[in-house]
Amino acid sequence: MAVATPTSFVLSVVFAILVFSGMQMYRSWFASTQLHTIFGGYVGSILFILILTAVGNLETIVFGKASQLKYIEVLMCLFASLFASGMVHRVCVTTCFIFSLIGLYYVNRISQKIHAAPIQQNAPVKKKGHK
Repeated sequence: MAVATPTSFVLSVVFAILVFSGMQMYRSWFASTQLHTIFGGYVGSILFILILTAVGNLETIVFGKASQLKYIEVLMCLFASLFASGMVHRVCVTTCFIFSLIGLYYVNRISQKIHAAPIQQNAPVKKKGHK
């Protein structure tokens, strides 16, 4: 069930703060084993998706429904999540980058499926010819 854009903005900001705080609180746990470090990168990619959602919703609120995220905004969100992952462990940065690219691919696919303009096919026009 979809929520309104301002509600989605607030929810994504709150969840991004919670995920970031959790990453910082459990930083020693994430750094304890290799599997936990990979999981830390995955949590960082979730942070990326939440930040990306917040920025996209903020743009929609400020500039209207026709606004779209540009490459620079996506890169800024990616660097913010990579920085947060880097505060946990160095390997978390690498795995966060890989998982974030995978997540961005699927978010783009879903967005194209939902927001793509339908293609209108015109019916063939009969030409009036001479009899």
